[in-house]
Amino acid sequence: MHGVTATVLANDGTARSTVATTARGSYRTPCYMPVGTRGAVRYLSAADYSSLGAEIVLANTYHLMLRPGAETVAHLGGLGAFTGWDGLTLTDSGGFQVFSLEPDVDDDGVTFASVYDGSTHRLTPESAVAIQELIGADIQMALDVCPPLPSPDEVVRLAVERTVAWASRARAAHRRGDQALFGIVQGGTSATLRSECARRIVDIGFDGYAIGGLSVGERRDEMIVALSATIEHLPTDRPRYLMGVGDPAGMIEAIAAGVDQFDCVLQSRLGRHGTALTSTGKLHVKAARHALEDEPLDPTCACDTCARHSRGYLRHLFNVGEGTAARLVTVHNIAFTLALMARAREAIAVGSMATLRHEVLSIWG
Repeated sequence: MHGVTATVLANDGTARSTVATTARGSYRTPCYMPVGTRGAVRYLSAADYSSLGAEIVLANTYHLMLRPGAETVAHLGGLGAFTGWDGLTLTDSGGFQVFSLEPDVDDDGVTFASVYDGSTHRLTPESAVAIQELIGADIQMALDVCPPLPSPDEVVRLAVERTVAWASRARAAHRRGDQALFGIVQGGTSATLRSECARRIVDIGFDGYAIGGLSVGERRDEMIVALSATIEHLPTDRPRYLMGVGDPAGMIEAIAAGVDQFDCVLQSRLGRHGTALTSTGKLHVKAARHALEDEPLDPTCACDTCARHSRGYLRHLFNVGEGTAARLVTVHNIAFTLALMARAREAIAVGSMATLRHEVLSIWG
């Protein structure tokens, strides 16, 4: 394995900023990875990711293996070439679909029914690795089991045991030296289980470490306890990735605890339904009160949407069913989130993370 090295640039308490270096390039952390589930962020293109300043974008293994198929992606040059994106890429393993689609799970793997045509598909730790090697992202994830929260103790324990066993199998199956493999830590909200799972996953040895199974029903204070118990056991020279968290308060709390990178569909989902993330909180663009407002979504935002368009215009687009509206607010929401990550990197560098945390939580907490 080539590995991914996280070089720490600055610390502020337990928060840190790094440069994470992969076989094909580097990215700065803390960072947010826009989610292009089927090979594109809804309503956006690779040109948009570049103009927004994204450095790494996520795609979904489960969806790509079903359509167009991993072999097709490989034939067309791998994920980056296929999507026209020359930045870095990461694929999830399909593990989140264990949570969201409730497939049949056994000790060997997972059996899914396709969301497209109902056909049956099998994922094992080994096949998840092989499929992701075909898709060709710069970073792939080991297959894991993500239990809903709250769950009985025995359900969370079984998820940990399967996740650790599958991680070992994924590590043994991984062959592609130019592609990093991250392990995933589970354990629900139990600090004891999180600590145990983190130690066992680190003992297997991965290029980076993800924290899964959070932001799935627990309170934020429970999430922070689980995060802290995990991070304590993760190596400082590898990236730390909190999966599926993208709300400003959750992200800023996780950064303060020592997390490096995030992904979430929140930004695009809110955008296409008419909700903007702003420096003063959520703004519901469709509201009638915005009909005559000529100010941008957020006067502090430097994105193209805010530079060009008024709230009144955006509300009009939603009101007449114009798809451009969803695109423009999605652009803004991703720009807002990337700017928050840049602010966090700067705050860590100058030692003002506590001030930024207080500011964000006073609005979003």
